[in-house]
Amino acid sequence: MTRIINLRQARKQRARSDKRAEGDTNAARFGEPAHLRDARTAEATRAALRLEAHRQDDPAPGDD
Repeated sequence: MTRIINLRQARKQRARSDKRAEGDTNAARFGEPAHLRDARTAEATRAALRLEAHRQDDPAPGDD
């Protein structure tokens, strides 16, 4: 026997699940608190500066 589906309810349920999925995606992208985001950015900047400070210059082509 087939199951009877109320199309209006099915449409609304699909819309709810789509909105929930979009909300979860946005929470993952934008849900990080500002102080954690700033700390992560500052740490990346410090790491890049530290790497750049340890970089050695390439020798000039005629300095053998």
